[in-house]
Amino acid sequence: MTYLLDVNVLIALLDTGHVQHEAAHAWFGQVGHAAWATCPLTENGVLRIVGHPRYPNTLETPAAVAPLVSQLRAHPGHRFWPDDVSLLDAQHVDASRILATDQVTDTYLLALARAHGGTLATFDRRLVVDAVSDGTRHLEVIT
Repeated sequence: MTYLLDVNVLIALLDTGHVQHEAAHAWFGQVGHAAWATCPLTENGVLRIVGHPRYPNTLETPAAVAPLVSQLRAHPGHRFWPDDVSLLDAQHVDASRILATDQVTDTYLLALARAHGGTLATFDRRLVVDAVSDGTRHLEVIT
């Protein structure tokens, strides 16, 4: 099983001051390290958030964050999944079930994980799985 790490999980792994840092490392060490994935959307999200001047432990610019993401990608077990799923592809997503704008990114990442035979790893307990066929089976909420 390959785990697609969402943006918050990636940030928690990188940022020692993140509230979920310990939980992320514990889960990654026990479960996720053997086979895990990133995609352009999750990598770009880390650059955008951690490189923002208002982020609590900012590195000030996305350019300063990029080497950290590259180092993380160099860890064993990493796979890179291209953004090769569309929310408009009925094979992966029932777009009529995406009822709020805040569901778009999570639904996309869940659909991407499913399309690659993997599981989306997240801290988000409120993630809505309805739009992705068999979405529950492709979701792991880290506690």
